[in-house]
Amino acid sequence: MVENRFSGILLHPTSLPSKEVCGTFGEPSRKWIKLLSENGISVWQFLPLSPVDSLGSPYSSLSSFALNPWFLDATDLVRDGYLPSSIIRELPNTSLDIDNSAIDFNLADLRSDEIGKALAAYWQKQSLSRHNKFNNWSRNQFWLDDHACFMEIRKQHNGLPWWEWKSSLSSHDSYELELWRAQNQDKLLEHYLVQWHLDRQWRELRKLASENEILLFGDLPFYVSRDSSDVWGKRHLFSVLSKGNLLTQSGVPPDYFSETGQLWGTPVYRWQKHKRTRYKWWRDRLNRQWDLVDLLRLDHFRALDSYWSVSGNDSTAENGCWLPSPGLELLSILKKDFGGNLPLVAEDLGIITSRVNQLREYFRFAGMKILQFAFDGNAENPYLPENIKGSNWVVYTGTHDNSTTNGWWNEINDEVKNRVYDIYDGSYEEPSWKLIEIGMRTEAILFVSPIQDILSLGEDCRLNKPGTIYNNWSWKLSEYDLYLKKSIIEYGNLSLESGRQSSNINKLFK
Repeated sequence: MVENRFSGILLHPTSLPSKEVCGTFGEPSRKWIKLLSENGISVWQFLPLSPVDSLGSPYSSLSSFALNPWFLDATDLVRDGYLPSSIIRELPNTSLDIDNSAIDFNLADLRSDEIGKALAAYWQKQSLSRHNKFNNWSRNQFWLDDHACFMEIRKQHNGLPWWEWKSSLSSHDSYELELWRAQNQDKLLEHYLVQWHLDRQWRELRKLASENEILLFGDLPFYVSRDSSDVWGKRHLFSVLSKGNLLTQSGVPPDYFSETGQLWGTPVYRWQKHKRTRYKWWRDRLNRQWDLVDLLRLDHFRALDSYWSVSGNDSTAENGCWLPSPGLELLSILKKDFGGNLPLVAEDLGIITSRVNQLREYFRFAGMKILQFAFDGNAENPYLPENIKGSNWVVYTGTHDNSTTNGWWNEINDEVKNRVYDIYDGSYEEPSWKLIEIGMRTEAILFVSPIQDILSLGEDCRLNKPGTIYNNWSWKLSEYDLYLKKSIIEYGNLSLESGRQSSNINKLFK
């Protein structure tokens, strides 16, 4: 049995039980970290912490560097003296008025906007020391001004994308922006303060996680949204024309799952421009993430070897082509910046070439294995537990893009179910717990289950269904009830019985 094996749970902070619209960086997250620690679970994995798009997706963010304002905890702001206690009653729809089983995106936006206004209104009453801390922090956030300007201008244009703003602002003209800033200082302060407080509250959580030997496992999309402060402010780095039209766009080619491929509609990178700056934007982006988390999953890792490029005018991904990426050079520079092995996990799902595997193995990144993909009858299937060789893997029952395991079980035929039974000699009858036990037994250094599988939830509780735009990203735990706590205890006990330890987490991926 491999030494230093660990277990974790995938649960995005928005889905944490909370009296606010969604989970926050306050007491909901503190309770979660302590619950994991008490039960010998070493890793908390979550999705990107960045601001979401209008559909709630953190993978189509308005910024690669900012944090989602929904996570700001108003109760903690009152506790720390940044807001008066009366503000809690004044915020839109407090806990008595909201449906605790799902997230209302509009309400979450409205609530965070009101918190920002209140923070700015009470800012002059704060001490000189707090003003100095805020000013020092702001000066060191190179991304903050573009983000604040982008968010406020976007709000003043009723949420329209930047290419539909008036030309003097959509063009990111420095002179016009300076004039606009002078007229909107109070509004910009709101955005600055929200991001500062988010950063403060998250760092308190990171300290608590470290004290409880919990590793924070984040996520980073490979591409960024066309409608983002990143592209608006630095469009020369992306395949975007001056008026916002896509020159080329991202996706993946046709395969078994889609005759026309997948078209993602995000700009691809102008790699030659990045190369001339020694990949400064990428280095800043990754270093920002490593300042927030201990370990990072890089989505669509294969695009660091080569990427599927499609004309900006195309409506399907069929006619794209593979183009080379400078992944080896970029990762080598990042490794030198970091001063050691990069704390990255490669999302290497799907049809992966030998070159992609060589790139991952050269940097010793763990890859991913999904058990729901394993039982198609192919003895060479790389997701079959017996084919998961060595320890440098993260094994999952499913991810945020999969159905819950119980939902998956209800859809598969008896032949597939029998293949699961053929390798399963455990004591659990619940389908999700069958896969959890199978995954726990593998040699993989880390096994992670989404919280929905630990709770044996069905298809109606899945977080995201790719290819659809409605009813995603809104699922939420309603409370820290006895069943949740008992399920976490059972998961921790199984982890221990499977030889997955609850200490020495610093040895993970070292």
